[in-house]
Amino acid sequence: MAERSRYQEKVIRNYYQNRDSIALQRIQELLSDLYLAEGKKRESVWKSLATHLEKAGLPAAEVAHLREQDKPELVANVIKRLMEKS
Repeated sequence: MAERSRYQEKVIRNYYQNRDSIALQRIQELLSDLYLAEGKKRESVWKSLATHLEKAGLPAAEVAHLREQDKPELVANVIKRLMEKS
């Protein structure tokens, strides 16, 4: 494996330090997509949203409940709660 430059090490370190913020931003983007999506596209958005919610630290049971309810308003409340934590 090749050695990384100091710049590459810094980029990698910054990514992992800001991973929660990155996941939260992606969740917000997916929420707006969820409001507009219908049919198969909505299922695709939910799949991606569930992955990012779990990465943000939400328990799998709560993610499953949100997906079952299929209400973007509930996801918005969760995002608000996650933002207050960080």
